[in-house]
Amino acid sequence: MSNLLIFGAGGHGKVVSEIALLSNFWKNIAFLDDREDLNEVLNISILGKLNDYNYFKQNFQYAFVAIGNNKLRLKWIELLSKEGFIMATLIHPFSSISKSSTIGEGTVVMAGSVINADTRIGRGCIINTSSSIDHDCSLKDGVHISPGVNLGGTVTIDNCSWAGIGSSVINNITIGSNVVLAAGAVVNKNIPDNVMVAGIPATIKKQVGVIEND
Repeated sequence: MSNLLIFGAGGHGKVVSEIALLSNFWKNIAFLDDREDLNEVLNISILGKLNDYNYFKQNFQYAFVAIGNNKLRLKWIELLSKEGFIMATLIHPFSSISKSSTIGEGTVVMAGSVINADTRIGRGCIINTSSSIDHDCSLKDGVHISPGVNLGGTVTIDNCSWAGIGSSVINNITIGSNVVLAAGAVVNKNIPDNVMVAGIPATIKKQVGVIEND
């Protein structure tokens, strides 16, 4: 059994830590977080701040970045990988994942999620509660699929895009990078990079830059 260091002890970190505990794989789990007012979360100790990771490299071989911001999460994954940490992949036991699909390092798959045949999930993704990803989809690095999202077959989503709660994408759609799908949006046509879309059917509402989602 190995030790796991989780970067970020907010709401997302809580869920991640419970998934890690359910796996019964980790000998010891601890957090790093920058807040001053916390010493522990869910009886799991906060050992220090995010930038204190060097002090814990000998005791924690594995790390998981539980930061909601897509681009920031990927930056931390890249940094920690270069520093010698192994990026854990965390999968809730009550999810359903096809044996022919692949899940990238640093990705979390939460309770009730379904990932069907020949789907490729990239590095540092969040596949949130009760989401459905059908066959032959391709989610690139840093994608966040929120609770209750439904993706049809052969959907491609590029780096760091965010599908809001309850949004849906029909079959054979390509969504660019840094895209925000608003909650409840229904996407029935391809979406370019760096836009926010909303509505039924979804239409472009504005251009976006860096996505800030916690």
